[in-house]
Amino acid sequence: MGYVQNTKEMLIKARNEGYAVPAFNIHNLETIQTVVETAAEMKSPVILAATPGTMKYAGRAYVQAIAEVAAKLHDIPIALHLDHHETYESIVESLELGTKSVMIDGSHHTFEENIAITKKVVEKAHAYGATVEGELGKLVGQEDDLVVEAKDAAYTDPDTVVEFIERTGVDSLAVAIGTGHGLYETEPQLDFKRLEKINDVATVPIVLHGASGISKADVQKCIALGCAKVNISTELKIPFSEGLREHLIEHSNETDPRKYMTPAKEKMKAAVKDKIEICMSAGKA
Repeated sequence: MGYVQNTKEMLIKARNEGYAVPAFNIHNLETIQTVVETAAEMKSPVILAATPGTMKYAGRAYVQAIAEVAAKLHDIPIALHLDHHETYESIVESLELGTKSVMIDGSHHTFEENIAITKKVVEKAHAYGATVEGELGKLVGQEDDLVVEAKDAAYTDPDTVVEFIERTGVDSLAVAIGTGHGLYETEPQLDFKRLEKINDVATVPIVLHGASGISKADVQKCIALGCAKVNISTELKIPFSEGLREHLIEHSNETDPRKYMTPAKEKMKAAVKDKIEICMSAGKA
């Protein structure tokens, strides 16, 4: 494609054709390279998702520049997406750098407050040619420093979906149907009936957060019920850290990052490949 794009056409195409675009949480040069190179080999569209914590760690300008270079080098649709950003100001910083896909997570606010902040972000982002993902309902677990306890998790109410989309103008909607961030202590019970009701009324693509640890069958059932974007984070961190740890234990005197980062990337690549296959996005670029 040659440039970092927004996610509008990417997600509409996925929803219409019955697959999902994988959104992989990235943190640095190595993780971006691994995700993009694997997606390019498999001819899959891909979304590079960066949380506020990732932006703080790596720097917005660095992340933006690396993503832009990746897009120039590979002929697949690539979006850099702000994941779980909670403030208008942090989103504007990235819009000014050229980010074309953002998420405003107002799910911890009241319904009216969520609408207000999401609408404000939509108006600003659309002026930059960027797309906006909103969220209704809270997800259990931790994303950076945002912790949601199980007892506080609110499932998305299908009856509020139409009003939220119409009043905010969002381009996609993250919903809470029983998934959570991180890995699961017990097998999650996903509310497919709720998702079906949401899909029946949603005029924009639906986003599945917390897909790490969800079975292939359940992820694909969610895709069949309208989820056009699937977020994966924890299941990439684990193999990357395992590859790194194994190499450093076996080579205790190794000091060269080029040597110890390579096996970490190779282990992570296998996980990226697996998730692209589950999302059924290979060959869809």
